[in-house]
Amino acid sequence: MRTARATVNRVLLGLVGLLLLGTGGSVLMGGLDLPARRHLDLPSGWPWTRPDGVLLPAADRTRFTDRGWWWPTVIAGLAVLVLLLLWWLLAQLRPRRLGTVLVDSGDGEGARVRGPALEAVLAAEAVAVDGVDRAAVVLTGRPTTPQVRALLVLAPHADPGTVLLRLADGAVAQARTATGLDALPTEVRLRAVRHRAERVS
Repeated sequence: MRTARATVNRVLLGLVGLLLLGTGGSVLMGGLDLPARRHLDLPSGWPWTRPDGVLLPAADRTRFTDRGWWWPTVIAGLAVLVLLLLWWLLAQLRPRRLGTVLVDSGDGEGARVRGPALEAVLAAEAVAVDGVDRAAVVLTGRPTTPQVRALLVLAPHADPGTVLLRLADGAVAQARTATGLDALPTEVRLRAVRHRAERVS
């Protein structure tokens, strides 16, 4: 997931960079009147060939404004663009999951543990705690200083305090010991499973 996100970011940034570079280069050429100075034979319709040139002449800007489909199409296109930009921004704000965790093996070399594997183990250990119906675990932070973010769905009879204590003394403590970490900060969110109200007679 982290690799895919990085690839999307690089592609988007590359495309935006190429667009800005091409636009800026065209404006610079027109502003400095480089085609005339260097006797460049640019293709017909090339924008900004002169200092007084414009990207879109008035005729092109107003060609379709009297058509009924023009403004709904423009508004829909801008709305899609805004939604895509918001999605990309929210994707950057989400905490990145760790691909690997560095483990001190004692020989000076160290070892790597796959982040998803450690997440699966922590989730399984959390579900094994009495009162936990479901669990989802995500590792964030850095490979040398990972952090745990867990969401626990509690059964109706569960005691939240007891569940947290058992999780800290069990799954989290074992993971900290297994990875040789001095500390393993853990953030736990609790949610009660939905159930029908019991009728008392």
